[in-house]
Amino acid sequence: MKTNFTQVAITTLFVFFLAQVSVLAQINTPRGSQKATISQTVGISTITVNYSRPSVREREVWGKLVPYGMNNFGFGTAKESPWRAGADENTTITFTHDAMVEGKPIKAGTYGLHLIVKENNEATLVLSNNSTAWGSYFYDPSEDALRVDIATTTIPHKELLTFDFLKVTPTSATLALQWEKKEFPFSISFDVTNIVLNTIRKDMQGQSGFNRQTWEQAASYALNNGGDLNEALSWINNAISGQFYSKKTFNNTQIKSTILMKLGKKEEALKAMDEVLPMATVLEIHQYGRQLIALGMTDKALEVFQYNAKKHKDTWPVHYGLARAYSAKGNHKLAVKHLKKALANAPNPRSKANVQANLDKASRGENIN
Repeated sequence: MKTNFTQVAITTLFVFFLAQVSVLAQINTPRGSQKATISQTVGISTITVNYSRPSVREREVWGKLVPYGMNNFGFGTAKESPWRAGADENTTITFTHDAMVEGKPIKAGTYGLHLIVKENNEATLVLSNNSTAWGSYFYDPSEDALRVDIATTTIPHKELLTFDFLKVTPTSATLALQWEKKEFPFSISFDVTNIVLNTIRKDMQGQSGFNRQTWEQAASYALNNGGDLNEALSWINNAISGQFYSKKTFNNTQIKSTILMKLGKKEEALKAMDEVLPMATVLEIHQYGRQLIALGMTDKALEVFQYNAKKHKDTWPVHYGLARAYSAKGNHKLAVKHLKKALANAPNPRSKANVQANLDKASRGENIN
């Protein structure tokens, strides 16, 4: 009995010792291929790639270190595997919102990023729903979320494997893997307007919905980015009246007026602006008049500039506004007259230079707008 107890004690001590050695063995040492992360924002969406960066080290990469096509690497469960697009763990790519990769849809989430490298200037990008496996040794085609063929390009030597965003636009980005003398670029795009509008709708249900400026910004974004104009109108009406945080201002009424104009409700739009002109500053009225000129409504623009000149007599920039209105109507003589007055009360050298340039044009009978 004593002997059995001693054996158990020794065995327990040995297991404990092994456990301690195992814990001690998990020290943090430098990796052969350093880990890296790259991110890019497109609209309000983010693309993030996590990967490891092997070096070329004078090795023959394509067709040797990275075999062409699908391959059995003799480990794991995969009978055929693509390249893991890096080293060590799975290279992963994360989209914070639904996206399009090379024109194909992909849901928001994190994916394993693989490449099937071909002998010509082509490759196949594979995004797998399995993003936690080690490399591609456990690759299963049934877990593919997306497959798309891409073209490769030749680049100057790149010693360290690198992911880089080559081009970024308001709605898209071009991401590329670069290594040795080969580059694998592919496009990623987002439906930015709908992503933003869906986010706005959700945010309005929270604390930010109890803020007048939130509704104004929402209406303005929808107006300027192809959103539903009727929805935008309901949002700006919410900011103007009907709620405890609502308040009619010149700015939010101007947003409403622009929406109404786009909806073809011209008279209603002009009436709304007439109601708030008394609360506008001299510069706000001036800018409104210029917008009317841009819309081709020269008679109404002249009326607004005349109102401004009467309310803010001989102040900057009332004469400049009248000059623009008369010029838009083809009355260059009156345009010159008011430009001379505007030159006299221009507040700084830059303004004087702009007025003088327009005075020269008007004197030649040219439109200054």
